[in-house]
Amino acid sequence: MFRRRKYKLHLPAAAVRQSRTLVLGERTLVMGILNVTPDSFSDGGRFLDPEVAIARALEIEKAGADLIDLGGESTRPGSEGVPAEEELRRVLPVLDGLRGKLKIPVSIDTAKSQVAEAAAIAGAQILNDVTGLRADPRIADVARRRKLPLILMHMRGEPRTMQRAPFARDVVRDVTSGLRAAVARARRAGVPKSQIVLDPGIGFGKGWPQNLELLERLPELAKLGFPLLVGTSRKSFIGKILGGAPKDQRAWGTAATVTASILGGAHIVRVHDVAEMVQVAKVADAVINPRLRPAGPPPR
Repeated sequence: MFRRRKYKLHLPAAAVRQSRTLVLGERTLVMGILNVTPDSFSDGGRFLDPEVAIARALEIEKAGADLIDLGGESTRPGSEGVPAEEELRRVLPVLDGLRGKLKIPVSIDTAKSQVAEAAAIAGAQILNDVTGLRADPRIADVARRRKLPLILMHMRGEPRTMQRAPFARDVVRDVTSGLRAAVARARRAGVPKSQIVLDPGIGFGKGWPQNLELLERLPELAKLGFPLLVGTSRKSFIGKILGGAPKDQRAWGTAATVTASILGGAHIVRVHDVAEMVQVAKVADAVINPRLRPAGPPPR
């Protein structure tokens, strides 16, 4: 069984109260998704109201999440972008409302340096760029100056067309090449290697068999030498395997992919159904790490 490496991410001083360091690899960290958009593929429109979004963030924390990923622009297949001003109008009231209330770090999911900068000032402690710095390389400058961890995701194409463009013949080679290029962009901007997390971008410009192949071959991506984040939650390839199950009926399928991700070396899993996937992660972690198993004699 694949053994994942341990890493440490350093957060800004005002981040996690108990520590300025996130340890990756001892156990899986669960990142709860919070989309404050009208058109995200699974929960679009549910949390547009800032007060509702703030309440949801606190629910995500209570359910056991280690991180929250806040996004103000949908990147579902076929989606159109929004101006930075609109994205900020959606996310800043939530960040402001969570200040002093939330104990876990917030990641800002954005492809715009203007949004990344403003969100960092408002309290975001991690930057998550689904374009791998292709849309706006200046996000890396924000990460360097503000000493924030930077998540770099692989996306083939762009959200508007990514599921219509030709897929790569060799998906692992394509993802590996794209992630290496993203890391090179970040490193040229001065982002320390120790502050970079990679995401293979399940569902972003890949066919459904390719998503399964990426999960199967995740240990090959771990050889790049960076912690891995994997987001499979409720995605269409799960519905395809389940015979067309709608988004709100893919929790069990998501659980299987989360388990596969952890067994393949994922350090962070990004999910909608937080309480359920916290349980999944705990059991999967106990399989791969004897130190996380309950002490004492086994139950009868």
